Amino acid sequence: MTEQSASLLSVSAWKQRLVFWCGAIMVGLLIVAMTMLSEWAAETYRQLSLRYFWFNFLIAPLGLSMIAWLTFRLFPGSERSGIPQVKVALEISDNLSQREKLLSLRIVVGKMLLPIMGLLSGASVGFGGPATHVGASFMSSLGKAVRFPTHYMEKGLILAGSAAGFAAMFSAPLAGIIFAIEEMGRALEEKVSSMVLTAIVFSGVTAYAILNSYIFFSDNYFVLPWDQSWLAVPLCGIAGGLMGGLFSKIILSGSRLLNRTGLSIVTIAFVCGGIIAILGHYSGGTTSGTGYQQAKAILQGTGEMDPLYPIFKMLATCATYFSGIPSGIFVPSIATGAGIGVNLAHWFPIAPASVMILLSITAYFSGMLQSPLTSFVLVMEMTNSNEILIPLMAATFFATATSKLFNPVPLYRALCDSYKQTSEDQTKDET
Repeated sequence: MTEQSASLLSVSAWKQRLVFWCGAIMVGLLIVAMTMLSEWAAETYRQLSLRYFWFNFLIAPLGLSMIAWLTFRLFPGSERSGIPQVKVALEISDNLSQREKLLSLRIVVGKMLLPIMGLLSGASVGFGGPATHVGASFMSSLGKAVRFPTHYMEKGLILAGSAAGFAAMFSAPLAGIIFAIEEMGRALEEKVSSMVLTAIVFSGVTAYAILNSYIFFSDNYFVLPWDQSWLAVPLCGIAGGLMGGLFSKIILSGSRLLNRTGLSIVTIAFVCGGIIAILGHYSGGTTSGTGYQQAKAILQGTGEMDPLYPIFKMLATCATYFSGIPSGIFVPSIATGAGIGVNLAHWFPIAPASVMILLSITAYFSGMLQSPLTSFVLVMEMTNSNEILIPLMAATFFATATSKLFNPVPLYRALCDSYKQTSEDQTKDET
């Protein structure tokens, strides 16, 4: 009897599969809860900030200060995006207790609760990173609880959980697979790859069944005529890559600068909250929240946009990141990229505006992360824009090349290295 046949007939193996599949469904349910709560929180803040002039300037600084304190006091390890923590956990092989500081049920609670509080405080909060962190933490904790085999516990469950969380957040199963390969790990073993795939299927189906929406944005028809319109590809690719690379540069340089100041995270969060309040005031409240509604309105052409919106949104996302509260950068970056696309379409009307917006979203995303495959597959799946797959792919490579000119190390790789260095320094101080 072959090893594969024995596995199919093994009661123990089937128990592991059932537990794993149930865990993937739970990840989907958790992401659905985060999505629903995020829309409620963003709308609640928007209504209150419009009704009371003082609300924005009071709640943002105080709210972010409180969230930052809760993050580092009660939920250490859940700060900011969470993807660097997952990448560090994947590189830990001989110290599982150290991994538990980065992936645990406590992290799941903090990563679900605190970003919602951030939205209620007016921050520019994304849920891509938190969803990834929640998925990895839940699946890793599940594996520990039911004593999964070692080869699953090493990397398989973490990769599967992170990919499942990412895919469920964006209703993009293929992007979840690419994300697991390109960003979270550079290679997958055969056993691990099947786990990643099934986790994405179960979590994605769960999210789809409840939200009843496979396409993240509305289903539009995108076409790029074979003429001068193709000049939009290098234009949007270079412009988006430049802005995405600038965002990454601000994040990395700003983090190093703040670390050297010696200021407490609560003080930093208070100042960042003040910056967010000012940006929210001058942008008419459009910089708060995830940016999903703004990106949707831009793609559908249902609202006017301030030409400075992408700058305001990018700075609000930077301020949110520096505050230390749990928050991702994916969806806010989609809104920023959409704003860049609108401006380019207005200044250089050489292609359909909808296509230039998608090209700019993809380029900004790729310039920010330097993960071209994840970028164009994610945008393609979210918008059902298969017709312009080749232009999207080309834009990502223009963007990545532009970003690398002044940002040689990818954002999450640099953040991962910085996180590891900070953790090592803290360990030395404790000893």
